[in-house]
Amino acid sequence: MFSQMGVPTKKTPYEVSEASDVVITMLPNSAHVIDVYTGPNGLLHGGKLLRPWLLLDSSTIDPETSRNLSATVSNYILKEKKGDWEKPFKLDAPVSGSVTAAEAGTLTFMVGGLEEAFLAAKPLLFSMGKSAIYCGGAGSGSAAKICNNLALAVSMLGISEALALGQSLGVSARTLTNIFNCSSARCWSSDAYNPVPGLMEGVPSSRDYNGGFASKLMAKDLNLAVESAKLAGCKYPLTSQAQKIYTELCSVGHEAKDFSCAFHHYYSGMDEPHDK
Repeated sequence: MFSQMGVPTKKTPYEVSEASDVVITMLPNSAHVIDVYTGPNGLLHGGKLLRPWLLLDSSTIDPETSRNLSATVSNYILKEKKGDWEKPFKLDAPVSGSVTAAEAGTLTFMVGGLEEAFLAAKPLLFSMGKSAIYCGGAGSGSAAKICNNLALAVSMLGISEALALGQSLGVSARTLTNIFNCSSARCWSSDAYNPVPGLMEGVPSSRDYNGGFASKLMAKDLNLAVESAKLAGCKYPLTSQAQKIYTELCSVGHEAKDFSCAFHHYYSGMDEPHDK
């Protein structure tokens, strides 16, 4: 696809690394990232000399993998110095904002790694997003993304559960949404990404939950959150319940549907008639 658009393409990550000053990766899970970095013909395949001064990973993966890869990259030396820098930098920089924000260039980046590398990378980040927030050392961007998606999953399920209950009690989802959005229940899942078909245009619920953020990816992120909570010795009852719900949605054939489909496919919520 890209070669047809006139964009240079390569056959392996190593070839990309040899031809690039900056490499950005965005992959489904930790195993993919490890393979692209350290596997046969991976980005780090060519001994201890590296051309790119910056390796930016925007995958949503576990913080430990991010930290380990940053430590590995720190053992390399640049083929050509960049200013005073003799070593390459790796930043974990997962994003929030979904496909729509990616297309519009309005993503939010959560960045972990050396702060001076973050400052040097900011122009690049702002060419793709509207916000870039420095979270701390290596792995902290990945940790922030896991926490963000944990909160997102729980809030979407809370909104879906409340709207489905309201419908069962005789209050329309439209009325409840209007109440939520000018009251204390207001959140992104109610006012920007409403899960009820017929309430909001331009969101996955308006197109049979196609497009958007797949339920299988939310299940993956909740698995990461559960594992992180276990390692940190934190309680995670809501994360655990959300994990079960999204795992169940995936097991019954809705893994490719947007995660807001929980309203319809888990809670059996009803479509809302369009405003006349």
